[in-house]
Amino acid sequence: MNGFARKLLRDYADRLDLKGLELLTIVKENAERMERLISDLLAFSRISTKDVRLAEIDMGGLVETVFDELRPNTESKNLRLVMNALPVGYGDASMIRQVIVNLLSNAIKFTEAREVGIIEVGGAVEGSNSTYYVKDNGIGFDMQSADKLFGLFQRLSSAQDFEGTGIGLVVAKRIIEKHGGRIWAEGKLNEGATFSFTLPHKV
Repeated sequence: MNGFARKLLRDYADRLDLKGLELLTIVKENAERMERLISDLLAFSRISTKDVRLAEIDMGGLVETVFDELRPNTESKNLRLVMNALPVGYGDASMIRQVIVNLLSNAIKFTEAREVGIIEVGGAVEGSNSTYYVKDNGIGFDMQSADKLFGLFQRLSSAQDFEGTGIGLVVAKRIIEKHGGRIWAEGKLNEGATFSFTLPHKV
């Protein structure tokens, strides 16, 4: 559907009136949204069956690498990463990378409207776990709706105007729980959000 819509827009746009172009654009955008949703659902499904290969992870290096990869795709010209100390992680490198991608992507997306988007990342060793957090000064959320953040097909009203399928946090939760950790969020509407997760130490 998306392919045919693009082809119509490319080859026959001059034969359509404004209303026709508008309707065809809507078809194309919805097809692209469905394509992203299917892709995200497949990724979510694969997490359940994938084996966890445990190894030490340089969390600081991972965060910096992912941030550098994501930054060119943002519309924000004033985006700053504040890196605090991060303990070495222990888990499946590819899975934990996906968690960092999802959390940083969210933070970047929801700070784009700020004059200066600030994303702070840090962590600490606490008992038998290491705790990590990604904090931003973006649109935040109402804590009364926090239970929806990690629910499949549930999006907060404050995030409805932003691109995305809403599955990224669900995937992150599944990965962290698969590692024996937990993930949670704290925020305040229009004052930013903090997403934290734990990973058990190497046994």
